[in-house]
Amino acid sequence: MIRPTDDQALPTAARFWEPLRIWYSVILAAVVVAWVTFSWPHFRGSLGQFALWLLVFLVIANVCYCAGYLAEFVLRTVLPEVSLRWPRRMLWIVGLALAILAENYWIADEIYPFPNQSQNVTHAAPERVQ
Repeated sequence: MIRPTDDQALPTAARFWEPLRIWYSVILAAVVVAWVTFSWPHFRGSLGQFALWLLVFLVIANVCYCAGYLAEFVLRTVLPEVSLRWPRRMLWIVGLALAILAENYWIADEIYPFPNQSQNVTHAAPERVQ
C-alpha cells in the first residue's frame, strides 16, 4: 500500500519509467518518420511542416507519458511492491500501443490528406455536378 509518508514511491517509479521514456519517444518518432518515408512524394513539399509536427507529437507524447506515474500509484494501492514488475511492463506496452494508435489516426486523418495546404481547410462535401 502506498502511504503519504512513503518516501520511496516516487524515486522507485522514476527508476522504472524514466529510462523507458527514451524508448517511448524514439518509437513514436520512428512512426512519424515511417509515415513520411513511405509516402514521400505526398509530403515532399512540406518538410518544414513535418519537422513542426514531429516536435508537436513528441511534446504531446511526453506529456501523456506522465500518466504512467498516475497509473503506478494506483497499482501501488492495489498490488504489493514485489508484484509490480509485470503490471508495470504491461502498462508501458499498452500505453505505447495506444500512443501509436492515436498518432497513426492523427497523421492519417488530420495531416496526410492536406500536407501542403493551409490550416484553414474545411471538410465540406464537394458540390455535385449536374
